[in-house]
Amino acid sequence: MSGGPARRGGPGGSRPWGGVRPFSIKTKLGALVVVSVLITTGLSVIAVHTKTELRFITVFSMIATLLITQFVAHSLTAPLDDMNAVARSISHGDYTRRVRENRRDELGDLAQTINVMADELEAQDRQRKELVANVSHELRTPIAGLRAVLENIVDGVTQADPETMRTALKQTERLGRLVETLLDLSRLDNGVVPLKKRRFEVWPYLSGVLKEANMVASARAGMASGSGSHTRTDVHLHLDVSPPELVAHADPERIHQVVANLIDNAVKHSPPHGRVTVRARRGTQPESLELEVLDEGPGIPRTEWHRVFERFNRGNVNRPHGPGSDGGTGLGLAIARWAVDLHGGRIGVAESERGCRILITLPGASSVPS
Repeated sequence: MSGGPARRGGPGGSRPWGGVRPFSIKTKLGALVVVSVLITTGLSVIAVHTKTELRFITVFSMIATLLITQFVAHSLTAPLDDMNAVARSISHGDYTRRVRENRRDELGDLAQTINVMADELEAQDRQRKELVANVSHELRTPIAGLRAVLENIVDGVTQADPETMRTALKQTERLGRLVETLLDLSRLDNGVVPLKKRRFEVWPYLSGVLKEANMVASARAGMASGSGSHTRTDVHLHLDVSPPELVAHADPERIHQVVANLIDNAVKHSPPHGRVTVRARRGTQPESLELEVLDEGPGIPRTEWHRVFERFNRGNVNRPHGPGSDGGTGLGLAIARWAVDLHGGRIGVAESERGCRILITLPGASSVPS
């Protein structure tokens, strides 16, 4: 859970009473001894004044001491039983249970530490599952494209000419690059993922991304891939770059993830024979870039804008709007946000008269990702 350790200040963090524990276990045990002595002394004084036999006083003193000791022992062992149950659940993979933090002693600190540990284990388990889902989502595109090319060659639909083989080679190279990024993705927990930023011309680069999107969609339309990506060929992709000589400084592979996923999402929710526009403009900083992806679909309610980029969020649209589209996995926009964040940029839903408009701002050469 994000914010767990920060909320509690972490184990051993500063406490509201300045580090002093007025109700520590040592204090309680010391108070137990003092109370036992006072009870015994008080009963002895009463026995002297009332001439009560000493054996009765001794029995009463023992009973009172045992009752107080039992009360203190229960207050100490009950939270330990709770912690033991939570630790056992964590050992079996259940990271949802937490220990009650209603004590101001050493056991309260231990409960806090266990909860912080459970928060971190839950976050790591969630990141591991999301990593597998993200990688699977990204690998489907080149695999589907390569499979389509090879099936066409085997079935005799196309010839194994140099142009066709170059297409297959391009998909194979992209698949290899995605596999290589697994090592980079494993560094996400530490917040360190290397970027291979370089200067490139925007128009030919985006033209290639759109051409590949059309090619993969056409290939998928002829087979039931079940990949969770669109198979629509009725939606027109339009590129608008101004000025034509526009250049940017970023990691082309990561930006390819962003644009491809945004196009895929826009096409899914476009009406029949709709239009998806990819617009690129110069940013405010040197070699910075502003990208927009616009569709003509139903749009996103303003109340959902803050949830659009959450993982596995598929919105409130019950069914896709065009033939050949599907619900997807809810990972495309989350992957896009992750790639933009690596660049130190911003991505979000923007105002639009029609459909959905996603705005991306990349800071350019002057940005140094944290």
